[in-house]
Amino acid sequence: QVHLVESGGGLVQAGGSLRLSCVASGRFFSSYAAGWFRQAPGKEREFVGAINWSGEITHYGDSVRGRFTISRDNIKNTAYLQMNSLKPEDTANYQCATGPTRDDTPWRENEYTYWGQGTQVTVSS
Repeated sequence: QVHLVESGGGLVQAGGSLRLSCVASGRFFSSYAAGWFRQAPGKEREFVGAINWSGEITHYGDSVRGRFTISRDNIKNTAYLQMNSLKPEDTANYQCATGPTRDDTPWRENEYTYWGQGTQVTVSS
């Protein structure tokens, strides 16, 4: 089983940057894809980005493409989400997820088996 812990959230001004980290415990994380999702109160969970096991393939949601970058360090068992040019509409709880996905539809939350509790990102105007 894989346990995920996110960190790096906080309060930032619009236009600022944050880097979120997702540290994984578990033997098989390095062979799994990793995804980032976010959810604001009263809204549906939204796909943010995903990265395959080797870091060679990435996907991004339309609302963050060009501003956010996903990466991973399998030696450290960590996935990252670099968030630049933050907007108030980016305010949400950000969760990372992993598992033996099919990799063809990494934007679907049911592709993932293991989820972290999330870290809050709040962007002020």
